[in-house]
Amino acid sequence: MLSGPLLLTIAGLAALDSLNAATFAGVVLVLVAAPRRPGPTALAYVAGAYAVVLAVGTALFATAGAVGGAVETGGLWVRRGALVLAATALAVTGLRRLRERRRAGLSLPSWFGPWSAVPAGVLVTAADLPNAFPYLLAVERLTAAQVPTGTGIAVLAAYSLVYCLPCLLLLAVRLVQRERTAAWSRLLHQRFGTARTVPRSVPAATAWGVAAVAVLVVALTL
Repeated sequence: MLSGPLLLTIAGLAALDSLNAATFAGVVLVLVAAPRRPGPTALAYVAGAYAVVLAVGTALFATAGAVGGAVETGGLWVRRGALVLAATALAVTGLRRLRERRRAGLSLPSWFGPWSAVPAGVLVTAADLPNAFPYLLAVERLTAAQVPTGTGIAVLAAYSLVYCLPCLLLLAVRLVQRERTAAWSRLLHQRFGTARTVPRSVPAATAWGVAAVAVLVVALTL
């Protein structure tokens, strides 16, 4: 059943997930480096990101419901699986911070435009979804609460919109303050889109590891 506390939990997870750097950096890159029509191209990129977040969430939620209905303990194992996957994603992120790595720069070809931005948004966001542990937790919570399929999909549609909200806000601000936004976009592109060496960080790796252990403990105690 969909309750107030559950909605607040989902909203909090969506707000946390909206801080996703990959999708936001992609929008910044489009605004800075798109060879033509950067505004519509960036909006198309966000549309692709929204579509894949909603599609994957709907598939996970529908599958969880089907398994839970077919087998008495199926729902429990689906929820545990989602949490274990989230813990794995956290652990992998932590391990990557234990070594220095070179991150390649990002650029756009001359033919890149609104039509090619949609599949680009789909691919980039889909590749990063395994790291989106708040998303997996949100699906797990909806499954645990036995929310009806239609209601759950509506909640996931709203979640996907919140996920894209920072990108949409950036586009809105760009329409109002084009020059200032262009300067901010260049700074963000230097931070996220240019080639650079990402140093190893034991504190960051430890934080990700602690989070992974915490999520795994929750999965094992369900």
